[in-house]
Amino acid sequence: MTTPVPDRGPRALVRRPSPRLAEGLVTHIDRSDVDPDLALQQWHAYVDALTAAGYEVLEAEEAPDLPDGVFIEDTMVVAGDLAVITAMQAPARAPEVDTAREAARAAGLTLVELVDAPLPPDVTGPVHLDGGDVLKVGHTAYVGVGGRTTPAGAAALAHHLAGAGYPVRTVPVARTLHLKSQVTALPDGTVVGWPPLVDDPGYWERATGFLEVPEEEGAHVIVLGEDTVLVSDAAPRTVELLVARGLSVVTVPTSEIAKLEGCVTCLSVRLHPWD
Repeated sequence: MTTPVPDRGPRALVRRPSPRLAEGLVTHIDRSDVDPDLALQQWHAYVDALTAAGYEVLEAEEAPDLPDGVFIEDTMVVAGDLAVITAMQAPARAPEVDTAREAARAAGLTLVELVDAPLPPDVTGPVHLDGGDVLKVGHTAYVGVGGRTTPAGAAALAHHLAGAGYPVRTVPVARTLHLKSQVTALPDGTVVGWPPLVDDPGYWERATGFLEVPEEEGAHVIVLGEDTVLVSDAAPRTVELLVARGLSVVTVPTSEIAKLEGCVTCLSVRLHPWD
């Protein structure tokens, strides 16, 4: 099993939004006007929140010609000190992995390519996977299949994560772009989601426990610590619900990111000493 670098606090890989952010891809929602200047302000607020929570923030090289480059989570899946570099299905996004790969290497992670490394013979078909389709709950990786991630992509990830001690469970995704557009997890492993966008709430109730949240943006939670989470400021009722469960909640603005099917999870790759 791989292990994290000792004596390191939490870190986060990020990339600032491109001036062409408004040209980013949209799939399940109607396109609306994006304000790049406001998006940059919101990104800085996000980075400041991570820093205030004790994260060392590591910034990947800017990618001004890649509108979706700010969504760095899609470029890799990290388990311990292993980073699996993804193979994104959308051709316009494929170049994003190049500079993200260098950021992961600079962070001291061991890199493996989802596609290029030898794969078992039973992994057949197109191998595609976005990091936003991978939800880690404890040491289990749930992988959404059906949108940007293929069955072969999930199987390839399972192959690479086996040595890191992360079994993979596949979950069908149809209602949203990515699995983590539907659900994320609280520090205790309970999965949270807004039911209108969750393909099968019953699955999560059986697998992890499921907490229904009252707002779409409330489904997107980042774990900052054992009792602290970060969510969008567009989910005030969810904040009240989480506080009532004994959690400390940090909020950040996300209006411009949400217009491109983005959320707080996809703006960073978190490297935790407890993973």
